[in-house]
Amino acid sequence: MSPIIQTQALDVPSAIIKRRSIKTFTTDPIAPELLKQLVELTVAAPSSFNVQAWQIILVQDEAQKAALSAASWNQQQIVQAPVTFVFAADPTAGEKDLTPILEKGLETGAWNEGTVNYFKNAVPQFQATLGDKRREYAIKDAIIAATHLVLAAESLGLSTCFMNGWVEDKVKEVIGASDNPDLAIAVLVPVGYAAEPRLNPGRLPFSSNVSVDRIGNPYQ
Repeated sequence: MSPIIQTQALDVPSAIIKRRSIKTFTTDPIAPELLKQLVELTVAAPSSFNVQAWQIILVQDEAQKAALSAASWNQQQIVQAPVTFVFAADPTAGEKDLTPILEKGLETGAWNEGTVNYFKNAVPQFQATLGDKRREYAIKDAIIAATHLVLAAESLGLSTCFMNGWVEDKVKEVIGASDNPDLAIAVLVPVGYAAEPRLNPGRLPFSSNVSVDRIGNPYQ
């Protein structure tokens, strides 16, 4: 049965409330123009210094999906969904040529010459001070982008599932990144049309994990 195409996008609060982690998908394809919109909304995510230290791989080929599933403890949502977004993080992105990013900031008018000149030195210096935390910071940015994808997909009538059950070296092999020791796999997100609904399991009360100023001073 073909999916019911949602004609009007949900607003952000509605998408947040409606979103569930879907484990079973139909095999219905995502229209190319809809998939492009998802990609555009995903890469609109913020990142440190706008470096965009992510590599996003859309796994769609059936053989690739099967290999990615095998690298993810044979979880079938990857095989079922028409596409799985693999979010990889490049800890060295801030040390590479930033010219395209800086020139785009000038072109859009978001940054002036002073800001661009500052970033030319500040970004590499910041990266150097991070040391071993470069991987952690890059993964954070990739996860922020993945969250944009999940909410954008929900708003457009699609379903998703954050996946954290996979073997990094095997996933890197599938996406052709075995020769890049620095690249980190942040998260996998299958995207498609839900085969069955899932209910909201509920959340803890604010008093258990939301505080004001200091842990233990619960938000009322």
